[in-house]
Amino acid sequence: MPTRTVAADEAWLGRWTGPIGFTLDGGRMRPGASGGDTDLHLGGTVFPGFRDAHVHLELVDARALFAGGLEEVYDLGAGLDAVATWPPDGAPVEGMPRVRFAGQFLTAAGGYPSDRAWAPAGSVREIGSAEEAAAAVREQVCAGSAFVKITLNAAAGPVFDDDTLTAVVSAAHAASRGVIAHAEGPGQAARALAAGVDVLAHTPWTEALADSVIDTAARSMLWISTLAIHRGPELDVAVDNLRRFHAAGGRVRYGTDLGNGDLPEGPNPAEVRSLLAAGLGRAEILDAMIDGDAAARFAAGLQRFTWIPGTPPTADDDFADWLAGARIVAVSDLDLAPDIERGGMP
Repeated sequence: MPTRTVAADEAWLGRWTGPIGFTLDGGRMRPGASGGDTDLHLGGTVFPGFRDAHVHLELVDARALFAGGLEEVYDLGAGLDAVATWPPDGAPVEGMPRVRFAGQFLTAAGGYPSDRAWAPAGSVREIGSAEEAAAAVREQVCAGSAFVKITLNAAAGPVFDDDTLTAVVSAAHAASRGVIAHAEGPGQAARALAAGVDVLAHTPWTEALADSVIDTAARSMLWISTLAIHRGPELDVAVDNLRRFHAAGGRVRYGTDLGNGDLPEGPNPAEVRSLLAAGLGRAEILDAMIDGDAAARFAAGLQRFTWIPGTPPTADDDFADWLAGARIVAVSDLDLAPDIERGGMP
């Protein structure tokens, strides 16, 4: 008999629920069943799908990220031939995370990462003047980009002059696309802020930002964390910048820069620990990992979700490691796994 109701030991709906029941209808799962009278005991803890807001799918195995518990990813720099092969419009595809992408890195002539061996062929679009900005943005939009990625890496080469930077941001906003910037080197985060950039792809790590910059950024920007790619003094600077940004009311998204070195193919305990060190609580970290309001997503019905064996541990270090046990479960697979509570999901 088909599974119609499912019980879990815990769920995150913007708060911890304790034991909870779900109903299955039309291939979607919603809260509502009595937890004590269900067809299947799923056990463990259920979340809306986790998201990593900074990955490079040309440098990692997308299916491994999905198996590691990431239901959605944001790709922040890839060739247009590559993005044409990914699921359109963030649509769910079996065994793959939903993908939203920026398209190419937009950079100044000779700018980062045009000279980097790791940058895939065709992934960099150089812009030599303000007049070229609209065409470069239009190319990304026509390829299906959800946002635009620019690089302002003064530590590695040329960056846009002010006129070109303003022109790129204006063209993106005119096309209803937000702008995500890699800002590296003295003054580049402040330049991005002044130009109207919407998101920083990394928490700034090359300089301690002035409080005035932090306060202004917290009112108008969102930052993607990517703390765990750093070590030593750079990590200390990034954590301090994020701590002050968060304390000022700034919005934070969880992102790891997957593809940048040997990083876990799923929730990264080191990233979570650094977010805790920056003053984010567990609820804020979960919100940073989930795309949108958790309760609203559950109410709309989930076709697939993130599941972790067991319930949240008490200690923060254990919590970070526990999140790394995430995996994705498709509602359509629940009928195939009647013994989940004994053996775990396949």
